[in-house]
Amino acid sequence: MNLLALGVKEFGLELSPDKLQAFEIYYRELRRWNRRANLTALISPEEVQIKHFLDSLSIYELAEFREAISSGRELRIVDVGTGGGFPGVPIKIVNPQVSLTLVDSSRKKVQFLEHLIGALGLRGVEVIWGRAEEVARRGEHREQYDWVLARALAEFPVLAEYLIPFCRVGGYVVAYKGPKIFQELEISSEAISALGGKVLRLHQVQASALGGSRYLLLIAKESPTPPLYPRRPGIPAKRPLGLKKGKPPLHSPGSQ
Repeated sequence: MNLLALGVKEFGLELSPDKLQAFEIYYRELRRWNRRANLTALISPEEVQIKHFLDSLSIYELAEFREAISSGRELRIVDVGTGGGFPGVPIKIVNPQVSLTLVDSSRKKVQFLEHLIGALGLRGVEVIWGRAEEVARRGEHREQYDWVLARALAEFPVLAEYLIPFCRVGGYVVAYKGPKIFQELEISSEAISALGGKVLRLHQVQASALGGSRYLLLIAKESPTPPLYPRRPGIPAKRPLGLKKGKPPLHSPGSQ
């Protein structure tokens, strides 16, 4: 994990030997399970270290996140559409004190995550099999999280309806995105506002290993999400909030 150990120094992080060992176990299990669970198309050691592990940890470039982590209070984080555990599990490895919930609609991926959490010996992790639209309507999850994260899941404004209902008022939503986020934001302001959010900024990740093509969209939750949202499963993707009639979605879910 030399590439990872060097890369995180740009985020002001230093990985101890036990944390590096945890990432080694993570990679080993990801590779072993990948064929049966279709976890990732990127599986070489270099690709996983940079494009999965390091990319997941790029959230440490956000001052708000670093401040929250250093505050000493337990943070509740939910990773929606987590797939192989990105970005939630790398964050948990680095900061085991956070409370982490992982949500995914694929049963095979959930089985992998349950196995992975056991293999890593992580505590304070809940793995949920379900669709974001359904889980966000449950009282124990609706507007209960300090930080709501998603990576390689969907485009905005669809993603806004998946994520913002999970976030407590005063909390934050972070979407990991590629260059298409500029196009997506053009059609997303109405949806974000309707769901109780406000865009704080679009941060271009500075880590040299990631090549300058990665962005973190930071949204603050300013007011409660109306009870109507999220709509029933499938509707956000079919009829994105605020999308003007005759203007099709970008059709890039998972392409980031």
